[in-house]
Amino acid sequence: MATTSTDRSKLLRMKHRSREVTEGPERAPARAMLLAMGLTHEDLDKPFVAIANLASDVTPCNVHLDRIADAAKEGVRQANGTPFKFGTITISDGISMGTEGMKASLVSREVIADSIEVVTFGERMDALITVAGCDKNMPGCMMAIARLNVPSIFIYGGTIMPGQFQGHDVNIQDVFEAVGAYAKGNMSLEDLRALECVACPGEGSCAGLFTANTMSTAIEIMGMSLPGDASIPAIDPRKVDEARQSGATLMRLIEEDIRPRDIMTKQAFENAITTVVAMGGSTNSVLHLMAIAREAEVDLNLSDFDRIGRNTPYIADMRPGGKYVMADLHRHGGVALVAKRLLRAGLLHGDAMTVTGKTLQQNMEAIETIEDQDIVYQTDSPRSPTGGLAILYGNLAPEGAVIKVAGHQEKVYKGPARVFDQEELAFRAIQDGKVQAGDIVIIRYEGPKGGPGMREMLAVTGAIIGQGLGDSVALVTDGRFSGASHGPMVGHVAPEAAVGGPIGLLAEGDIITLDIPNRRLDVQLTEEELATRRANWKPMESKYTTGVFAKYAKLVSSASEGAVTR
Repeated sequence: MATTSTDRSKLLRMKHRSREVTEGPERAPARAMLLAMGLTHEDLDKPFVAIANLASDVTPCNVHLDRIADAAKEGVRQANGTPFKFGTITISDGISMGTEGMKASLVSREVIADSIEVVTFGERMDALITVAGCDKNMPGCMMAIARLNVPSIFIYGGTIMPGQFQGHDVNIQDVFEAVGAYAKGNMSLEDLRALECVACPGEGSCAGLFTANTMSTAIEIMGMSLPGDASIPAIDPRKVDEARQSGATLMRLIEEDIRPRDIMTKQAFENAITTVVAMGGSTNSVLHLMAIAREAEVDLNLSDFDRIGRNTPYIADMRPGGKYVMADLHRHGGVALVAKRLLRAGLLHGDAMTVTGKTLQQNMEAIETIEDQDIVYQTDSPRSPTGGLAILYGNLAPEGAVIKVAGHQEKVYKGPARVFDQEELAFRAIQDGKVQAGDIVIIRYEGPKGGPGMREMLAVTGAIIGQGLGDSVALVTDGRFSGASHGPMVGHVAPEAAVGGPIGLLAEGDIITLDIPNRRLDVQLTEEELATRRANWKPMESKYTTGVFAKYAKLVSSASEGAVTR
């Protein structure tokens, strides 16, 4: 659209950074480069908006993101901005799960954040839109947004729809658990093959309240995406409409100079944690929210998760611990259905500001929800009086560990340690029937440094569930779990084995106690016995001595700090 002199003056004031490459005779070379891409001098007078597009052919979570990013570009143009789309990487957790490639997953979070920061900073962009789908995309985008602190908005690519198998809904969780059932002889190879063909019917991120949908929920409640963004399915045409609206919303944020750290306050993070634990979200949210908070310079630590988890009821019947997937929640109003109940109970900071310029409470109240449904319980009659995540401490986890307690908050597990150095050996032992009811499986040297990369272990947890051991075998690791994991699975044990943490000192047969009600994780050894073992301990030698994994292992911090690089 044509701009008047008044409009031009206003737009130039909005060019907080881009004027450095477009204004004055000395910037003629930069303008020449920009004009070569089909831009006009009128385009150069408008704010520059970076659109980080994580579209990729390597995962269904991201395969469709081009159309969403293009809609966001259109929204920016229509609102008198000049958009610039660029790409960055993704790793498919679901495809790399159970392989050495899974070590790249958490590493990719840092690479994504770094790459978005570098482009947005280097090209002197005035604002940022990120379009992402898969698990590490989302916290990576949010870390970059927090670092850069230019007006920004996040757009989620959307959830996948469930598949249909033998008359009921299925998703990728069912396939991982079917592998265990097949190994046990409880499923035929033909049925396993038939299930794999229908479990993921198209584009979008994994269907349940796994890591992607947990993080989309957290980001919406934090106020950094438009209301409803977290639950709109990838195939829904409204996702494109929302992306276009996000572009227009961003231009208002630039005009009013509203920046991410104005929105991403301690209250916003507390809102995100409350909603995640109320819904039984992924344990990975602990790592990711602490990492995002660090970039936003917000003081957030494990004690906040523990405090909020103890005081928040668990009210959502969502997979992996329940029956429903994100598309089901969307049909009943999405995350707003949960938020309204938490707001009525006084559990959220309703006055927290959001990208819409309205408060969280105003955003949620504006969304129509269906109150008469089976997915979300009332806060005064919850599934459990405490939240779906818990933080454990003890002589086996002095710096803390994380467990998804949805459905088994009051249980105590005690048994002999079955100790495995890294995931593959444990998976094979489970598949071969060498792990029995009552065992406590220990998988170590899978932490941030020890992996390196802190692999998720859905293949292992799926095998345990599939063999019918899901409530009788506990798993303890310094690695991570997929958001699709459920059962007594303790992750993020810190300090990790690679730095001499107690988990690295365990021996086969040591008696381990997982006391969920009292939030304890202990080994039946005295401090003297642990000290003797520590004196004789030698770290496991890493085979990664060059490249990104060696660099990551050198720079990464403890899981108790979000596994951020320094």
